[in-house]
Amino acid sequence: MPVAVVTGAGSGLGRVIAHALLDAGYEVALAGRRPEALAETAGDRPALAVPTDVGDEDQVEALFEAVRGKWGRLDLLVNNAGTFGPSGDLDELDVPAWRRTVDTNLTGAFLCARQAVRLMKEQRPQGGRIINNGSISAHAPRPGSAAYTATKHAITGLTKSISLDGRPYDIACGQIDIGNAATEMTAGIGRGARQADGSIRPEPTFDPAHVAAAVLYMAGLPLGANVQFMTITATKMPFLGRG
Repeated sequence: MPVAVVTGAGSGLGRVIAHALLDAGYEVALAGRRPEALAETAGDRPALAVPTDVGDEDQVEALFEAVRGKWGRLDLLVNNAGTFGPSGDLDELDVPAWRRTVDTNLTGAFLCARQAVRLMKEQRPQGGRIINNGSISAHAPRPGSAAYTATKHAITGLTKSISLDGRPYDIACGQIDIGNAATEMTAGIGRGARQADGSIRPEPTFDPAHVAAAVLYMAGLPLGANVQFMTITATKMPFLGRG
């Protein structure tokens, strides 16, 4: 059975994606900061729960060593862990909060991809796939979201670099950009979100099961094919033409 690591697996999209992978026959390592949340995700399913702060190099290394020790290989990394971070005008943003956002959203994705690539290069047969959660903020910002938006734009560069550098080792990397999936993280959007004109308006959301289905499609391709970028949104959300 193929082996996957899902970060941010304790709630939201990470939990939905992890369940879909388990249902599809994957062995899954669940990574997240809260042990109790990982236990809830696992339930009675045969998943490996590894409490991990993705911004901590030592904890990320321990996560992948646990995967190596249990299964001896890795076929898929879903880099899903993320935080919205601080909101406000640029001159109002707290610098430590900015750094925490970068540590989680960008450095965390890098650290996990670094360990995944290392394992995928060493294993036989060689290769694997990395799917990064980019967000539509990798394309267009919301007002007052400089920290989140900057990290998500950076994820696009990381995705492209992994794709290019992974070619000789049969390591494929793609990015899924998600807009308004209905999770705990986006609960406020359905009630009202700040728009570029300053107004507050509710925005439509969609079932996160569709995100999981998209990830399964991307993951199920042979390593000779790759979805480089996929965007999935609520059809009527303010994205195209935002602002």
